[in-house]
Amino acid sequence: MSDPAPSLPYKIACLCDLRDQQGRVLLLHRVKPPNFDLCSPIGGKLDMHLGESPTENAKREIMEEAGIDLPLSRLALAGMISEKAFEGRGHWLIFYYRVLGSVWVEPQDTREGRLDWHRPEEIEKLPLPETDRRIIWPLIRTHAADYEAGKAPRPAFFSVHIDCSGPTMTWIVDQSELAGPGAAAGLAWDKVESMLAAQAKSTVR
Repeated sequence: MSDPAPSLPYKIACLCDLRDQQGRVLLLHRVKPPNFDLCSPIGGKLDMHLGESPTENAKREIMEEAGIDLPLSRLALAGMISEKAFEGRGHWLIFYYRVLGSVWVEPQDTREGRLDWHRPEEIEKLPLPETDRRIIWPLIRTHAADYEAGKAPRPAFFSVHIDCSGPTMTWIVDQSELAGPGAAAGLAWDKVESMLAAQAKSTVR
């Protein structure tokens, strides 16, 4: 009988989606792992030793990485992302926050990497983690559509589990506020289902 596979550490973190008045997204081109040499929103691991909440974690990371002190009321929990065996190094539980309203910070080089603004249509051309490119950004765009059109006070919530442990990446959307009653919600949910069906057999490695 073969030995069981070694267990991987489980980490908890946040991602913070900040936009300026033009709707551009603030991304960090990272110079440290995880996601070395790739672009992702600012964020970081939750300080569990201090009993930090996910929202406090997001507020702290925004202050540390962008120098912006935001009230907790502007941090909308818009997604929960679990990743199994990401990069083969660990499991992640990620709280995705959308900052309500616009903010501004000058593009700059930081100890974590280059912080800069990007138009949403440019994101797919950037070096991104495959989980972000194939799953997370499409879910963000779909669930934020009504908010960005001024039809909702905040983005719709989603929860997704991504399994990176095998030769083929698989995922399942556990929850989506777009799956609720209403013609508009149903139409948006159809887009999510189509995206998942089209990409369900895509390989990562």
